[in-house]
Amino acid sequence: MTSSHAVLAATFAPGETAVPSAIRFTREVMTAWAAAGALPVAEQIAAELAGQSVDEPFEIIWKHFGDTVQVELKQRGLPQGDPKAPSVEVEEWGVTFAGESRVRWARLTLPGSSDRVASEWLEESARGPHWLGFLADASDLLAGTLDPDMVPAIIAQIVVPRLASWCGVYTSDSAVGPLRLVYLWHADEARIDGLREELSELDVSTPDTTVTATFHMGDSQVLAVPLTARGRGLGMMCLGRPDRFADDVIQFAEDIGRRAALATDNARLYAQQAAANRALQRSLLPPNEPEVPGLDYGVVYEPAGEANEVGGDFYDLFKAGDESWRFAIGDVCGTGPEAAAVTGLARHTLRLLAREGYGVAAVLGRLNQAILEEGERARFLTLLHGDITPVSDGLEVRLVSAGHPEALRLSQGGVVEIVTTPQSLLGVFSEVVFEADTIHLDPGDVLLAVTDGVTERRSGGRLLDDDGGLSKLLAECAGLSARAVAERIRRGAADFAAEPSADDLAILVLRAR
Repeated sequence: MTSSHAVLAATFAPGETAVPSAIRFTREVMTAWAAAGALPVAEQIAAELAGQSVDEPFEIIWKHFGDTVQVELKQRGLPQGDPKAPSVEVEEWGVTFAGESRVRWARLTLPGSSDRVASEWLEESARGPHWLGFLADASDLLAGTLDPDMVPAIIAQIVVPRLASWCGVYTSDSAVGPLRLVYLWHADEARIDGLREELSELDVSTPDTTVTATFHMGDSQVLAVPLTARGRGLGMMCLGRPDRFADDVIQFAEDIGRRAALATDNARLYAQQAAANRALQRSLLPPNEPEVPGLDYGVVYEPAGEANEVGGDFYDLFKAGDESWRFAIGDVCGTGPEAAAVTGLARHTLRLLAREGYGVAAVLGRLNQAILEEGERARFLTLLHGDITPVSDGLEVRLVSAGHPEALRLSQGGVVEIVTTPQSLLGVFSEVVFEADTIHLDPGDVLLAVTDGVTERRSGGRLLDDDGGLSKLLAECAGLSARAVAERIRRGAADFAAEPSADDLAILVLRAR
């Protein structure tokens, strides 16, 4: 199969909006690729594929192969059985497999040639305000991604073949680094490799990267448009065509260049912030997984925020003394750097005081005071903190629940019971004294602790933990390993509602061997 030279993809939530959203995305893709002749068929196929999806998020992927385009619907749990053939004529269609997902796809032949499309579009734009719609579509497509690597591809697909026969996008890795070709698109895909060789000999440092300029290269006139945003040069967009660039085309290209530069800058800023927050998130999680005699444990941690948002849930498991270990699972009110500051304070305070010999109740009392001393920066914190001591017949556990969802014990016989006494959450009252509960885990017994991302998972007007929903889930886990229990609880929370969770989720399972 010929490799694709352009790919645009988007993920959609299931439900009533799935089909219209897939159609709207398809319309934007066909507009970007100047494939208006294929639009009715493309919309029909996208609607049929979205209508056959099951009740979980799915991805629509459009691929451009030059003379053809291919649409794919990728989703876990697509219905089994024979797929339905498209109701409109297509070149090929079928079903393939990608890991745990099934992919339904169809390929369409694009009508007409790129040269005819370009000339018709330019004639139409010269007769009226068509360019306003073109720029609006371009803005929507550029604003639709925060992936810095996708922006150059979108830029090239917007301008070819409308404004030029080919487009090369140059960017640099830093403000002072040399420009390099990061994406190249030609209306005739057979000419891309040859064009790439020609451009490899082009010195892009020669044209002034602060103003639009034209020059000749081979049989093409080249229009070099700077990509400048917020006073900083980010790169250059080179357009080529066999004839002269008209003044109106140059104006279109400069306008696209300004919008593209702003999209590039926004995507880079987002990516930098996301990378910084991923590093911050990792720093708030345990650096390693300790070996605890007589203990089998499993953990699930899923922050629900965007990539640039630090979650408020956390967990920890660490050695506190020669023969004891500590665990914690908590939920800070809110997300972002403020919540991360409280999370970091909690983790370091728990570890420091535990190693100095403070009991779990005393540790929470001191942590409560430390949070209150943060003043206006303080955030409420729910926390379950415990001490694990291996004994000859299992594990002895002392634990305190400070405003946290109740911890549950599952016996080998499948009996589930609450084992914590509700006490005040942290960061609210200064005069509060915590008391520890003591429980024993026989070999095979399980202790489950979760954050409210599990217990308050909502489906319509119901919560997962209504009528003891979490206890019922746990009762089904008798005989499973700690990791299997954690995964079963995670899957139960995910399956409880069709829409993605809007809250962080943490699950900690301790099982006596």
